[in-house]
Amino acid sequence: MSQGPAPPADDHGVADWPMGSEPALLPDSLPDGRPWPWITVTVVQDEQDADFPATLASLEGQAYPRLRHHIREVASAELDHADSVDAEYRLWLRAGDLLAPGALAALCLDAVLSDAGAVAGLRVLFARGVHGLDLLGPPGAMSCEEGAPVGYGDILVSRETLARLGLLAKTALSSSVDLWSRLAGAGIRTSRIGRPVLLRREPAVSCPPSGRSIVSLTDLGYGGGAGIAHRRLTEALNLAGHRIAHLRLADESPPAAAEWSDRFPRTEAAILGGGHDLVLAGNLHGATRGGGLVGRLAAALPMAIALHDLFPLTGRCAHPKDCEVIASGCDGRCPTPAEYPQLAPDRIAGAFAEKRQALSAPLLLANSDWTEARARALAPNGTAIAPVQLAFPTGVFRPRDRVTLRRELGLPESDVLVVFAAVIADAPDKGFDDLVATIARVARPGVGFVAVGRLDNPAVFGLSDLHAPGLIGDEETLAQWYAACDIYLTGSRLETLGQTPIEAGLCGTPTVAYRATGLTSAVIDGVTGLLVEPREGALAQGLDRLIVDAALRRRLGAFARIVLESRFSHAACAVSLHDALAGWPGMPGVTPETRLRFRPEMLRQFAFARDRQAGASGLVAAPSRPAIRLLRRAKQAVFGRGMPLWMRRALYAAALLRRRVSG
Repeated sequence: MSQGPAPPADDHGVADWPMGSEPALLPDSLPDGRPWPWITVTVVQDEQDADFPATLASLEGQAYPRLRHHIREVASAELDHADSVDAEYRLWLRAGDLLAPGALAALCLDAVLSDAGAVAGLRVLFARGVHGLDLLGPPGAMSCEEGAPVGYGDILVSRETLARLGLLAKTALSSSVDLWSRLAGAGIRTSRIGRPVLLRREPAVSCPPSGRSIVSLTDLGYGGGAGIAHRRLTEALNLAGHRIAHLRLADESPPAAAEWSDRFPRTEAAILGGGHDLVLAGNLHGATRGGGLVGRLAAALPMAIALHDLFPLTGRCAHPKDCEVIASGCDGRCPTPAEYPQLAPDRIAGAFAEKRQALSAPLLLANSDWTEARARALAPNGTAIAPVQLAFPTGVFRPRDRVTLRRELGLPESDVLVVFAAVIADAPDKGFDDLVATIARVARPGVGFVAVGRLDNPAVFGLSDLHAPGLIGDEETLAQWYAACDIYLTGSRLETLGQTPIEAGLCGTPTVAYRATGLTSAVIDGVTGLLVEPREGALAQGLDRLIVDAALRRRLGAFARIVLESRFSHAACAVSLHDALAGWPGMPGVTPETRLRFRPEMLRQFAFARDRQAGASGLVAAPSRPAIRLLRRAKQAVFGRGMPLWMRRALYAAALLRRRVSG
């Protein structure tokens, strides 16, 4: 609902328009069934501004169901609310400002879910082309103030907030930074979403991102789940203006030597002699089981450790589960020394003590509420811990035409398709037994299943029509499989976050999962999927509910796309990393900024960008040959998932011999 005529939504009238289009997926009400709130947009018009029609076109293109707009002359453009007393949320635009596709729905949904009085989103700054993006930060150093006299189009404010601030009468504000500072100063809850909401024509900024030199340190690189998460962290840092050096411990020492290796002289010399500002480490246990490397590096320069699992906090395991030993200190009593990451029982106590000593210096980055809570419970007193959002390529993982995808992938067009995915799909820690039992309960004609990842024995499901593409090595193809299916299913009870439910949700595919561990941050119950209690049969009940209710599937899938794009984009990740470092005494040079600025390439991460970033490849190792799969199944039949010490020593000796021969 709006005042005055508006040009068609595609008639933006702006040269070098930076946005493409993305199909609107907006349910007819909020997740709890309430109607979408009324939003009033005040457009501040300068009679000499030729871009006013473009502003109206961007409003018409929002497809938001309860929208009014008013036009005000620049002389009376202060916060005048007299003509919209029933508006639940307010936003102000300068004539010439443009709302990004879906901006109002994203801002409003975040305000409702976070109970924030005001929500800010990314600004895209352009002239002849895009020259930067930025996002309001917490009040702090007032550097690079934009000083815009009117227009607060990157902030959505609730009526209650304006009343609390005494701004329901005409009141002048100098800029959106001024408004944002007043909100924070009054103790009003604010929120920021990591997706573009406003496009503003401005000259190129005179204050580009201030980058630092950061080393990304991993064991084997960026393959597998944790490796992918770490790569995306480095991508977010790069798009925030930082310079990234990538180092792998496996380039100096083979993984088979991990139990016995803790010194990497070439790698350490490269880090300590490279003039770097920070080491971002993650997933090191594939190359070393000790804590000496972390201790030496953290004593020399700032170091942050991404908790892709809990290995940095234990004697040897990545997930202590309900282990009773860890409460009194990991040692030879460890119940699972032969499980990966393996360590001989007589070396566990030493590794545990060494790690705890090393944790006095680094910053631990927790990727979910559960991970942060577990880290605070397990870490020594005084350990620095901060939350961080992981990054996902939201322009690659996006909704697509499901019928077209199923034809291209050879999937049945009319079945309800349930997909589950993991690098090792049949790993016990991914709840494989629960998956098998759940599928047996709900399998019937008209319901199909898709297994993505390594699956040594597909026959265990007893399904004649299981679709098993196996390991998928690139994000674009993986996104197509997610988007082609109706429901994502995971039987895992142990995740620091749960990346696959987020990837599926970004593709418009809702998840059914247990209400457990980090999954409670990856899946918002009743919004992006369904969470069920971790008990027998509950997963099947939740899955069956979505199988029979197509409308609920579509509704949850639409909300999942909106919410997860706002919370898990590369921009959201970069903001959370900056906030973590700015609050850490270990890097006093990083301080809060008025606006966090990003490279122009950040825009390419979003699905509605005209020029979209392509997906990454090389996510997982190539599929194993049949003989290797047979040997693996034989080993599991004899030894289970673990590996006895004599076998590990034999592999270590073979690796050393191979290196000497090849060297």
